[in-house]
Amino acid sequence: MRVRLDYGKTGLEAELPDANLIGVLGLTPAPPLADPIAATETALARPIGTASLARLAAGRRDACIVLCDITRPVPNTTLLPPVLRTLEAAGLPPERITLLIATGTHRPNLGAELDALVGPEIATRYRILNHDCRDAGAHRDLGTSPNGVPVRLDRTYCDADLKITLGLIEPHFMAGYSGGRKLVMPGLAAFETVQQWHCPRFLESPLATNGSVQGNPVHEESLAIARLVPPDLILDVTLDEANRITGVFAGELERAWLEGVAFAARHVRAAAPQSADIVVTTCAGHPLDATFYQAVKGMVGALPVVKPGGTIVLAAECAEGVGSPDFTRVLLETDDLEAFVRHISQPGVFVPEEWEVEELAKAARHAEILCVADGIPAETLAQCFVTPVPSVEAGVRLALQRHGPDARLLAIPRGPYVIPYVAASP
Repeated sequence: MRVRLDYGKTGLEAELPDANLIGVLGLTPAPPLADPIAATETALARPIGTASLARLAAGRRDACIVLCDITRPVPNTTLLPPVLRTLEAAGLPPERITLLIATGTHRPNLGAELDALVGPEIATRYRILNHDCRDAGAHRDLGTSPNGVPVRLDRTYCDADLKITLGLIEPHFMAGYSGGRKLVMPGLAAFETVQQWHCPRFLESPLATNGSVQGNPVHEESLAIARLVPPDLILDVTLDEANRITGVFAGELERAWLEGVAFAARHVRAAAPQSADIVVTTCAGHPLDATFYQAVKGMVGALPVVKPGGTIVLAAECAEGVGSPDFTRVLLETDDLEAFVRHISQPGVFVPEEWEVEELAKAARHAEILCVADGIPAETLAQCFVTPVPSVEAGVRLALQRHGPDARLLAIPRGPYVIPYVAASP
C-alpha cells in the first residue's frame, strides 16, 4: 500500500507491504470552518468564562499578544486581524500593542520568518519581540511555585496592561495538549524555570504523556505557573490534516482551553486493532520536523501502539539539523541514555536541554528506532541513538528481517498530531 507521510514541506510517499500492514492511523475528520474569520470574531465577542475582548480592552494602557513560534502552524494571519481590529477600536493604537513570540527555549524568529508568522503587513506595522529565555534582565521574579520551581516570566508580558495569547491545541508528548497555559509556561519562562519544570520528577510520571490532562504533573505545574500572571484572554484553535481551522476557543485561561481540549480529543485519538511489531511514523512534517529535537515527539507519540522491543521507523526531515547548540552538544556527548537519566535525576543536577534527551531515552528503552532524516548526515544521526536508514522502505525491510515476515505493521502519517491507542478486545 502506498502511504503519504508528513515530511518536510513536500511530504513523502512510502510503499508499505500489504501483507503486514494492519492499519493506517489518522485524525477523525472534523469539518473545517466555512468562515474562520467570522468564527474568530464571534469567539472574541462571546468568549468562554470572561467578558468580550472589546470590554476587556476598554481603558487599557497597552496590550501584549503572545504568539507561538515558527515551529507551530498557528494560523496567525487569520486570527490576528480580528484581534487587532478589536483592540484598535477599543482605543489601543498599533504603537501600544506588542506582539511577543513565545519561543520558550527555542531560537528567535527573525526576518522572513516574521512575515511568514504574522504576514508582511502586520510585521511592518506592529512591534514584534522574541522572548529570550537567557536574558536575566528580561524577566520578572515571581518567587517559587508550590513544587519548588523558581518562577521567572517575561517582563514585557508581565508588565502589559492587557494580555492575550494565540495558540494551537494539539497533542503534546509531555503536557497532554498544547495551547492555553503553555504560551506562558514554558513559552515566556526563563531558562532556569523551564529546566526545573522539564525534569525527571515531572517527566517520568506515566501521566506526563500525549492526551493526558487529569493528574499530569507537567500540565498541572504549567497551569499553576501561568495562573501567577494569567492572560486576560486566550484564543486557541484546532486544525485538520490540511491545517484548516476546525474550532475556535476564546476565553478564560483554563475553561476555554479545556473546551478546546474536549473538542480536539474527539478527533485526534485513533484506535489500532492490536499493538504492532513495527510502527512507521513521522514528526508531522514542516514546521514541526525541522530538527531532531522536535522529531523526538514522533518517536514518543508512537509508543502506545508499538510492542516492547519493537521497531519505530521515523521519517523527519530535520532540515535545520539536530537542534539548538545546547541540545546538540548534550546529545552528541552522551554515550549512555539511561546513565544520563540517572545523572539528571540527582538532586541539584541540571543539564541544558536535558528534557528532550530524557524523552529520547523513553523511546529508546521501549523500541529500536530507525530514522530517515535528510537534513542530518548519517554519521551524525548514528550518534543520536537511532539507526540511520536511507528510506522508509529500507527501514521496514530491516525491521522485517528482525521481527520476521509475519510482523505486524502500523502507519501514523501525521505522527504526534495523532494519539494512537490499542482498541480494547471485545
